[in-house]
Amino acid sequence: MDLDAYTLVHSHEWERLDQLASRRRLSGTEADELVELYQVVATHLSTIRSTAADPSVVSRLSDSLVRARSRITGAREPSFRDLGTFFAVSLPAALYRVRWWTLGVAAAVVLVGVGVGIWVATTPEGLAFVGTPAEREQYVDQAFADYYHPGAGFASMVWTNNAWIAAQCVAFGITGLWPAWAMLQNAINVGAVGGLMAAYGELGLFFRLISPHGLLELTSVFVAGGAGLKTFWTMVAPGGRPRSQALAAEGRSLITLAIGLTLTLALSGAVEGFVTGSSLPWAVKIACGAAALGLVVAYVAVFGRRAAQAGRTGDLDEPEAGYALAYAS
Repeated sequence: MDLDAYTLVHSHEWERLDQLASRRRLSGTEADELVELYQVVATHLSTIRSTAADPSVVSRLSDSLVRARSRITGAREPSFRDLGTFFAVSLPAALYRVRWWTLGVAAAVVLVGVGVGIWVATTPEGLAFVGTPAEREQYVDQAFADYYHPGAGFASMVWTNNAWIAAQCVAFGITGLWPAWAMLQNAINVGAVGGLMAAYGELGLFFRLISPHGLLELTSVFVAGGAGLKTFWTMVAPGGRPRSQALAAEGRSLITLAIGLTLTLALSGAVEGFVTGSSLPWAVKIACGAAALGLVVAYVAVFGRRAAQAGRTGDLDEPEAGYALAYAS
């Protein structure tokens, strides 16, 4: 198809669509004309995208159609149906598609954490790494347990801190280095604390205090790290898609995932703030933490798998995401 000739023939219709879409008031005849031109120009866009996809023309027509659609339908307010679609489809799909990256990050963090813990628990150099003898004894005897004070203030503080870490992994994931560094720091810190408690015979206390909230909290951090690294890998190897399109789709899915992580970290923060430091029996505390994690895992496994089978990724639908150029895979 000769795009220049096609543009010359139809440009007056495109300009007329822009004129009608920009008017504040339309007569009945003009409103009918706007709807008709919207359908005609949408066909033009489809033809150009499939036969002679010029980025500037596609972008120009896409913008015109978006303005015309807004003029025809009016402002679109979010509905409860949109909210239901987000939680039943978009969010679980975004979490499900990063499951293998999450497992990979979790395995690496556990491996490093256990290694650091063994080093701290079994070597003088490892113990010296975490502090002086007086500092270590004060931490084991008092500071570690005293950290977990029940209450809304503590839960809010924990949630804010962990959400900030997860947000950094998501936001700077494209660098590759930031999420890897954040995960490494997390593995070293948790491993060193566990090793220190083991060296002083308090490994049981360590697991009792960290397990109720840590099961979901660490999983959420692993998801953030995995999602960040997946974004970096998308930049390195976008597959059959143009790199810009691949990164745009990944970025939109990341926004969905970040909202979900805010909620899972809020749940783990509530467990840490109201359960970990409470007077409940330890078995009940750990059961609460395991139930919170199990609820999230079941949610992703059931709804995420279903959404993935339907071809959903957590990305926006085409009208909201914008029309993309066709490409050869």
